[in-house]
Amino acid sequence: MAKSSSLNVRVVEGRALPAKDVSGSSDPYCIVKVDDEVVARTATIWRSLSPFWGEEYTVHLPLDFHHLAFYVLDEDTVGHDDIIGKISLSREAITADPRGIDSWINLSHVDPDAEVQGEICLAVQMLEDVRGRCLRCHVLQARDLAPRDISGTSDPFARVFWGSQSLETSTIKKTRFPHWDEVLELREMPGPPSPLRVELWDWDMVGKNDFLGMVEFPPQVLQQNPPNGWFHLLPFPRAEEDCGGSLGALRLKVRLTEDRVLPSQYYQPLRELLMESVLGPAEEDAASPLAVLEELTSGDCRQELATKLVKLFLGQGLAGPFLDYLTRREVARTTDPNTLFRSNSLASKSMEQFLKLVGMPYLHEVLRPVINRVFEEKKYMELDPCKMDLGRTRRISFKGAPSEEHVREASLGLLTGYLGPIMDTIVGSVGRCPPAIRLAFKQLRQCVEERFPQAEHKQDVKNLAISGFLFLRFFAPAILTPKLFDLRDQHADPQTRRSLLLLAKAVQSIGNLGQQLGQGKELWMAPLHPFLLQSISRVRDFLDQLVDVDGKEEPGGPARALVPPSVTVREGYLLKRKEEPAGLATRFAFKKRYFQLSGEMLSYSRSPECQTRSSMPVSHIRAVERVDEGAFQLPHVMQVVTQDGVGALHTTYLQCKNVNELNQWLSALRKASAPNPDKLAAWHPGAFRSAHWTCCLQAERSAAGCSRTHSAVTLGDWSDPLDPDAETQMVYRQLLLGRDRLRMKFLEDSTLDTTPEADTGACPAALAHQREAAARLLEVLADLDQAHEEFQPQEQRKVAPGPLRP
Repeated sequence: MAKSSSLNVRVVEGRALPAKDVSGSSDPYCIVKVDDEVVARTATIWRSLSPFWGEEYTVHLPLDFHHLAFYVLDEDTVGHDDIIGKISLSREAITADPRGIDSWINLSHVDPDAEVQGEICLAVQMLEDVRGRCLRCHVLQARDLAPRDISGTSDPFARVFWGSQSLETSTIKKTRFPHWDEVLELREMPGPPSPLRVELWDWDMVGKNDFLGMVEFPPQVLQQNPPNGWFHLLPFPRAEEDCGGSLGALRLKVRLTEDRVLPSQYYQPLRELLMESVLGPAEEDAASPLAVLEELTSGDCRQELATKLVKLFLGQGLAGPFLDYLTRREVARTTDPNTLFRSNSLASKSMEQFLKLVGMPYLHEVLRPVINRVFEEKKYMELDPCKMDLGRTRRISFKGAPSEEHVREASLGLLTGYLGPIMDTIVGSVGRCPPAIRLAFKQLRQCVEERFPQAEHKQDVKNLAISGFLFLRFFAPAILTPKLFDLRDQHADPQTRRSLLLLAKAVQSIGNLGQQLGQGKELWMAPLHPFLLQSISRVRDFLDQLVDVDGKEEPGGPARALVPPSVTVREGYLLKRKEEPAGLATRFAFKKRYFQLSGEMLSYSRSPECQTRSSMPVSHIRAVERVDEGAFQLPHVMQVVTQDGVGALHTTYLQCKNVNELNQWLSALRKASAPNPDKLAAWHPGAFRSAHWTCCLQAERSAAGCSRTHSAVTLGDWSDPLDPDAETQMVYRQLLLGRDRLRMKFLEDSTLDTTPEADTGACPAALAHQREAAARLLEVLADLDQAHEEFQPQEQRKVAPGPLRP
């Protein structure tokens, strides 16, 4: 059995941030940390005191994490970035409301004494003899302590308090991974029971010592379950400083999801019911699991549920029937064809997530060349007279002050210069569109034609259903915010953002097939109408070709991975360094290589075109971790630890260009190697140089790792591997919300026996079928309830406190 925990984090926007630059503004970005691990960095929003990021991250992480922190910094191209403030959320604060956190939160000052990190390993015993009670505290070691000295290390010692008694360990010089292995004994003094507090400090020869963190255990814990193992260091308890909003605020959305995922066989009955829902008759069955889910889900959880369902049915080879089932129900409830799929229903969200999961490589192939051009060329484009900056145009023109007409004509030429290649690529991409998407659109069109055979503008009605998804929910949003679709690493600057908005509006008008052309408040788009009308006729032909596809997805076909093992899931240039030392020229030991990662192999060469490649099997990877900046005096370095056929470990060091790229490669490599056996539980965050490890100063290259690995910390994205057990567990959790309603509606309402037609509008045979389906579903849910209850005691025994060795 496995347990899963994931944080859904959305950094929405900031407001009233203080100005850090001489221009009276700031260049803010946000770093997200889970305990000691940096998991994300937002893009920098240039020259803004009210930045909008809108960036969302799903972080898969261990269940024992303690807190989540957001640091807002002002990027400085010269010197160090300035810290504006931070927000720290404890695990308890996040889980206080099942819906999570969705609010504005004021930034607080960054207090050095609160910026603690790391863990301490203790073994505590309570003893009694003729002299009374004695507390024996075995202080073994600590790891990942915060660096307090300019050398990037600390000189840590521990101070133990019990009542009025206190003792100290020796000081270990220049390390963040001290090994004390000292036993301190303290005698109980008269008075009420006292807690045990262990503080870590960095010794300084001059000035006061620096605080490194603390742990505290109440008297009842000491009596009933004395501490024995690794414990996360915490800051001094103090009230959160109220800055009165003087440092600004962030709008955050945070939700924690924890699940106990059972062995696969326990989910098989529920999976079978879900498959039967889409493989059964086309008529509505109000008691089917999917019908219940559709009725229950709303708001924040709908998108997550749609993603899980699409992945689950993709893995079963039934994505087509699943989408067909939902769209038929949606179309059957729609009376006006012009409102088809315009709401955020489960059908709409499922098709939208299906396009992202299956079509993201296709999207990148179609849009990336033009999007890159827009970012690189930075042309000024504007059609709205109210937004034209003629002064700015003069500065780049050298031909005097142009009129609005000149600006409009120049902008029109630039816009069509970008739109033309976009539309050429789209209408010419029929053969490159994934077959699964083409089949889904073919089924969608047939369903709409059957429902609205006499509709006015029949041709547009059947096309609008497809173009609404492909253009309005896929291409246009990706053009508007390319970073959110992995098309760019950074958000656009204000000028480029405006250009992208104009392009997205044009693509949206084309996707609407000209239905609202010339209407509304944006009449200034009129100069672009001839191009849009010409494109609309091309799009109609494109959609006809898109659905002209043979073949049908076989019900019950073989399960398939979302990304086949041989497909490249990540690629790009990295700087590579061999494990062996390279003399004094440490920086020059890193060489630029082009890396490609698939489910089977991590390979690299001098360039993408180079035929000579070196590679390492993904199955040989034992750990993928960050490297301390002090190891090579370089930032954004990670290490890939592999094991060869004779059991020897080898380390490859890779440097990324920024922290976002580092997080993405860490996540991709950890996901690819997740099934590997014999993963390392501990690692060295430093490097072996000058005959010792730079992190813990051990002199043996083969010395055991001094820090625990983070293999469970990954970022969720569209390319995540399929996990049918975790996906079915999420569906089970949602069904539990509607169990009582389902029971009352079909099994406990006595009036159904006498007047079924009056209450439900269903004939007796259909009502009997619904009752049978509801009873089966409730039985499956009850079995899963019992399985969870049976596994809970086993789980508690496994996590019973005990010594934890690295």
